[in-house]
Amino acid sequence: MSYAQEVLARLRQQDPQETEFHQAVAEVFEAIEPMLERNPHYREARILERIVEPERIVMFRVPWLDDRGICKVNRGYRVQFNSVLGPYKGGLRFHATVNLSVMKFLGFEQTFKNALTLLNMGGAKGGSDFDPHGKSDGEVMRFCQSFMTELARHIGPDTDVPAGDIGVGGREIGYLFGQYRRLTNQFNGVLTGKGVEWGGSLVRPEATGYGLVYFAHEMLAARQDSLAGKTCVVSGSGNVAQYTVEKLLHEGAKVVTLSDSEGFVHDPDGIDEEKLAFVMQLKNKHRGRIREYAEAFDASFVAGKTPWSVACDAAFPCATQNELDEEDAGELIRNGCRLVAEGANMPTTPSAIQRLLACDVFYAPGKAANAGGVATSGLEMSQNSMRTRWSFDEVDHRLRGIMQTIHNECHQAAMDYEMPGNYFAGANMAGFKRVADAMLEQGFV
Repeated sequence: MSYAQEVLARLRQQDPQETEFHQAVAEVFEAIEPMLERNPHYREARILERIVEPERIVMFRVPWLDDRGICKVNRGYRVQFNSVLGPYKGGLRFHATVNLSVMKFLGFEQTFKNALTLLNMGGAKGGSDFDPHGKSDGEVMRFCQSFMTELARHIGPDTDVPAGDIGVGGREIGYLFGQYRRLTNQFNGVLTGKGVEWGGSLVRPEATGYGLVYFAHEMLAARQDSLAGKTCVVSGSGNVAQYTVEKLLHEGAKVVTLSDSEGFVHDPDGIDEEKLAFVMQLKNKHRGRIREYAEAFDASFVAGKTPWSVACDAAFPCATQNELDEEDAGELIRNGCRLVAEGANMPTTPSAIQRLLACDVFYAPGKAANAGGVATSGLEMSQNSMRTRWSFDEVDHRLRGIMQTIHNECHQAAMDYEMPGNYFAGANMAGFKRVADAMLEQGFV
């Protein structure tokens, strides 16, 4: 049994219920095995035991009043995983599926994702099992204020800078920031994803989707290819999916699917800018269901399914974790898909990843491909520190440069270990190396 396998086995024995976290750790450990074999000093310093243990976990109750005056109670989390490269940085997720295992998996992934940007940011994640869907603005505000009343004592612009994630958009960030300012009597860059008029950054809403497409562009450009003319399937229909579609259209690609928890729509004619505007209005303002797209544009709606059976050149899973399994991967391969780039966090199961790699599909893991969101959050932190605001074009230019850098880091790490084109291995090794080396240099802390 290798060093990595020993540590993973102990982790599973210690916390057997944390399956999502174990999956994330197993993926990283598998990818970095060649690095561990070539660099025995990582084992001598017991770096894996240290890197899988969060520096701090905060769990707390969140009591709030609904519109009938009845007290409700949810559970809040902040997993401050690793601050060796800078202040903790990572989103807040409000969703019924939130638990400690999910928070640890996301914080662990965030640590390496942030490292790949080369910005000085550590890794963290937080949130609650509160679901804002179906709640009034007043209920969401009261919940956010209660949540921040506890969280405020654990965060700060030089300590921990949360952002949004699933269930936490501009409305929630506004309520959270307002309560933080009220509690601390400070106006600072403690949250990212803020409104542009009060400290936010342009391009932040677009950043994850845009960055995903920029990364895919770089992967294809390295092979003298492009996205122009490619047929693409995209899952999800929220922020990441919407701006992935927008940027794919800019690149000359044709997008034929979107989805939500009820199923997916297939539009063989392609989702153009007019249709995308309808989706944005439907999802962002009316909080409607994607099947309404099929009714509006005479497209197909497939209930209870994901879009991976649709023939395509490239696939962009942008919905949630483990949405693309081994059977789906086989379907994509049979239908001619040559590139899979992750917009969501860990949307592809381990067996599906192995099948894609075995068939030489260009596979981009989320920790590299969807790092555009946190990269732009880092740019928002810089603007807050300087009390300035950059133009849309300036932020977009910097974002594209960061995604090019991430691509080059992943590509070079894979080349260094004789695995050209293996972005799965390259991303994990490059991120791990930056975090692990900094931990060694800073001692046993």
